Amino acid sequence: MFRAAAAGVLGFILIFVESMIVMKLKGYATIEFGGIAPFINVWAMNFFFVFAILTQLTNWYGNKNRLEEDQSY
Repeated sequence: MFRAAAAGVLGFILIFVESMIVMKLKGYATIEFGGIAPFINVWAMNFFFVFAILTQLTNWYGNKNRLEEDQSY
């Protein structure tokens, strides 16, 4: 549940980071997303991107702790 909430917030923040990069590279003053639907689509892509990264990080951390506790290797 925490991953989904964090992914939603970080995905939203990532939209603005991406927009700032595009504006700097192209010299734009603003960006037009073309409506709410394209904006939601970009947010959804960022959400799943961040969610996948957070899932991998939590799995890695859990496995790392389990290996350290096991000590049977």
